[in-house]
Amino acid sequence: MTVTIVESRPSGVDATTTVVVRNIEDMPPAPPRRRVRATTGAREAVGGTVAGTSVALLLFGRIAPFSGLIGFIVVAYLASLAIYATLVSLTDDALAVRDRVVTVLLSTAAVLMGLALVCVIVFTMWSGRKALTHLNFYAQDLRKAGPRSGLNVGGIEHALVGTLWMISISMAITVPLGIACAVFLNEVGGRFARFVRTIVEAMVGLPSIIAGLFIFATYVLILHEHTGLAAALALSVDMLPIIIRSADVVLRLVPGTLREASAALGAPQWRTVRTVVLPTARSGLATAVILGMARGLGETAPVLLTAGYTTFMNKSPLHGPMVSLPLVAYELVKSGEPNLQARGYAAASVLLVLVLTLFVVARIIGGRGPGKLSKAQARRMQRRSTRDANRIISRYDAPAQAQGRSV
Repeated sequence: MTVTIVESRPSGVDATTTVVVRNIEDMPPAPPRRRVRATTGAREAVGGTVAGTSVALLLFGRIAPFSGLIGFIVVAYLASLAIYATLVSLTDDALAVRDRVVTVLLSTAAVLMGLALVCVIVFTMWSGRKALTHLNFYAQDLRKAGPRSGLNVGGIEHALVGTLWMISISMAITVPLGIACAVFLNEVGGRFARFVRTIVEAMVGLPSIIAGLFIFATYVLILHEHTGLAAALALSVDMLPIIIRSADVVLRLVPGTLREASAALGAPQWRTVRTVVLPTARSGLATAVILGMARGLGETAPVLLTAGYTTFMNKSPLHGPMVSLPLVAYELVKSGEPNLQARGYAAASVLLVLVLTLFVVARIIGGRGPGKLSKAQARRMQRRSTRDANRIISRYDAPAQAQGRSV
């Protein structure tokens, strides 16, 4: 069998076309190409896991004098990962192998973190399950509950009230200050703004005990009294950098074209911030506030130094010691009595539920980026736009109608 191949070859000065006829049997075979196929990696993962576990069983059972469950799991995991990479390399290139291995490592880290979280939640709730089933646990304080009292006496009502007072005062202080500082960092700028941003970033990693010591030295030692207000001030020092940093990141995501459009329409900067920037970043700012609240709910060291400890209900944050849920859980769990420890774990369970709820709400609210509206918000905006359009049309139609009547 012959085939005609047309090739362009230079001949002399001018380029001419030469027709070469070759026999297809005489042509050299094409070099073998590596077969590349799209795979999900499921079979390789299963095979690597089985082979890695078998290698670990051989090492720990027959070949090497190894022992221990943790060592077995580590060796089996490393052997499975190596065999999995080898199996993937048989069908894919080096880039795909690296991608699969990194994916396995990141997935393992995520599973370990989720497993640790689940273990903490399950252990805490299981340890406090006996106290959580009693109604008095939520409606009484600990004034009548002794070390040997049953779980049908006493509760965390005073801690719930104290937590509510502390968080409310802290939010009243940190929310306006945090959002105002974030607006200053993004909309004003300058050298002082860079200095403030540096301080805020340093305060994000500040140990909470430092905030408690600061308020203890500047408030408690001067007034000689532990109060809920002092604890709220200490929590504010912890919450403020979290809110500022989160709100700063959210305001950076607002498109600059929105600011430019507002300025082009003649709006001053303060009006642009109030009517354009802040409404656009509303969901992100709400997320920042909720994250700061969750940080304040879980703090123990600042409250321990500034609020004192009491088993009685105290509804005034200005006078007398006041406790919060983290402080009650800390004090009760460290005692040696089983019933007190059960109450402590139950208080920690209530705190876990509150914090996890806040994080879920923050995730739901912050799921939409700046400028992305929900269906209800889009409908409200459409109705407002329609009203504005009708008002503008009526404003221009009224002079025309009046002129027509005069004619």
